[in-house]
Amino acid sequence: MSLKRKENEDDYAPPKKTSKKVTSDDEEQENGSIFICEISKNRRVSVRNWQGKVFVDIREFYVKDGKQMPGKKGISLSMDQWKELRAHVDEIDKALA
Repeated sequence: MSLKRKENEDDYAPPKKTSKKVTSDDEEQENGSIFICEISKNRRVSVRNWQGKVFVDIREFYVKDGKQMPGKKGISLSMDQWKELRAHVDEIDKALA
């Protein structure tokens, strides 16, 4: 397969890189993130609105200048993914038993 573009293909530009702004706890509340619970010392669950969609965010945090800041490690589940996970909770519990 050739990597060259065909002349009649739509123009394609790679997505622009944007820098991620690291937010503190207070800024998260202002940005539509609702803290739900702390599942360990450095892991939290929150619900947040991003680009008009709601996500369940499970993320590791670190301390910087005395504030807990969100780290790169984590997962954001869409509502469909969250519902699918919830539908299988009993199966997961049985596998753990």
